[in-house]
Amino acid sequence: MGKPIRRVVTGHNAEGKSTFILQDRAPRTFSRGPGSAVVTDLWETRFCPADNRGDEDVTDHPYRLPPPENGSVFRIIDYPPDRERVAALERERAGLDDGSGRAALLDRGNPRHPGFHKTKSVDYVIVLSGEIYAMMEDGEVLLRPGDVMIQRGTNHAWSNRGDEPARLAFVLIDAAPPQ
Repeated sequence: MGKPIRRVVTGHNAEGKSTFILQDRAPRTFSRGPGSAVVTDLWETRFCPADNRGDEDVTDHPYRLPPPENGSVFRIIDYPPDRERVAALERERAGLDDGSGRAALLDRGNPRHPGFHKTKSVDYVIVLSGEIYAMMEDGEVLLRPGDVMIQRGTNHAWSNRGDEPARLAFVLIDAAPPQ
């Protein structure tokens, strides 16, 4: 499992004053087993514009890859080195569909990497630690800590060819498909 992530969420008290409503370890962490990426959902919105009313933990649901329709999701993903992860992806592909919606997004025919998938979201990606290759059907780019990528509904994969996990922050925003 990845290093636990502390989550601090603000809100409003009964008098309408700003306050802290949650200070805890992010409770929604998902992994499909040894060698798999570890996904930690931190928050999501279910509408645009977002609704800041209430104190409900909006991450209290089973894992799903895409953001809610007309919403967004903020998450951290820890990618293990490919020497562990590729085998886990192959095992995962053999037994999909787990209800997460991921099966429909996988590009099962891409020989470059078993993690190729396509979402219709706009994803803002920030590398927090480690190094990772962002792979497109046409090319790849090595991303290092502090690098930012904007992924716009493309078929893509993440490849960690190093020896240490890579930690990336993602904000996924629902979008119209590119085609």
